[in-house]
Amino acid sequence: SSGINAEWPLRPGEEFDKIQEILGRVPNITELSIYSAMWSEHCSYKNSIKYLKTLPKKGDHLLVEAGEENAGLVDLGDGIACAFKIESHNHPSALEPYQGAATGVGGINRDIFTMGARPIAQMNSLRFGKLGSKRTKWLVDGITKGIGDYGNSFGVPTVGGEIYFEESYDQNPLVNAFSVGIINTKKKNFISAKANKPGNPVFIFGSLTGKDGINGASFASKDLTEDSAEDIPAVQVGDPFQEKLLLEASLELSRTDAVVGMQDMGAAGITCSTSEMSAGGGVGMTIYLDKVPLRQQNMEPFEILLSESQERMLAEVEKGREEEVMAIFKKWDIHAEKIGEVTEGDELKFYWKDDLVAQVSAHSLVLGGGAPVYDREFKEPPYYQLLKKFDIQSVPDLKKEKSTDCDSALIPLL
Repeated sequence: SSGINAEWPLRPGEEFDKIQEILGRVPNITELSIYSAMWSEHCSYKNSIKYLKTLPKKGDHLLVEAGEENAGLVDLGDGIACAFKIESHNHPSALEPYQGAATGVGGINRDIFTMGARPIAQMNSLRFGKLGSKRTKWLVDGITKGIGDYGNSFGVPTVGGEIYFEESYDQNPLVNAFSVGIINTKKKNFISAKANKPGNPVFIFGSLTGKDGINGASFASKDLTEDSAEDIPAVQVGDPFQEKLLLEASLELSRTDAVVGMQDMGAAGITCSTSEMSAGGGVGMTIYLDKVPLRQQNMEPFEILLSESQERMLAEVEKGREEEVMAIFKKWDIHAEKIGEVTEGDELKFYWKDDLVAQVSAHSLVLGGGAPVYDREFKEPPYYQLLKKFDIQSVPDLKKEKSTDCDSALIPLL
């Protein structure tokens, strides 16, 4: 037996064997849950990264390229840069449309202000099923209200968006949230998402950690079925008012140089933020899970590691400047605790009191590191051949021909 839980998005043969090869031993249940989350499609893009890498990401005005930090950064000139990012929250919205969409908005805004940029506008791109369907109506009502309520409470306007209805989205809508922010490049307020100084303390701040969203990354990588309603606990619950406090505290922190690196806790929670920050900076971390502030009692170590409770951040603080940082947290009424430190090497060590519950390589967990990459079979759909045969020049130019015959222009398009 491989020890693989059927709910985990790990391939029982090759991926389990690869984990054993990396660790040099059989992983324990906590380590398996870590790899399960980080090697899910949601976190690793293992089935799609080959194609995503073909997209353009170079440019004269790019200050931060796609995938380097929490968001992209484009130089607008005159000391102003634009931070922006778009992200989907499809599966959670399909099961619990209000919270699924709301937390999508919250997560994308955190990626912006974690960099030290102030969010100024939001947009969205939505896809739903048949217009006459009761399920479509339920999804539209919940998703649009979730987007609006979170954005309004957080204080950032939704300035535009697009929406389409098509039968293929009946069961699984697409909910893409976009946020854009502004940062002053002259003041050097940019905060990296990479840890890099061994000996520095690591802080968690924001909301308390609960059981909501556990295995959210794994859930988001699965197919939706009639049994998916049982996965509703994997959907996170948002608090836009707490996020507003996090925004102001993060921006104040960015005006100091007391924070070396900072990352939002989104998919896979503490697991993802510690592994990505560490791998990005070529360091490791030692984390004490018993020091993580909890909202619920009797949480297991793996639950603390994989919780996706919203409005939480991880920060590496310059050693000796802890009091300065804590004063900012206190000012904004934000709970913060030191839960570990940055270490030499590549190892992530997670403790529960004196017990080492998991020890894994940060590099082995992440996209662009040791996470698997697959080259999947594909075929061209028949409709694409028809699309390639269409010639835009076959559509009459009514203005040029001074014609009022709209039918002659519309028929080729239809």
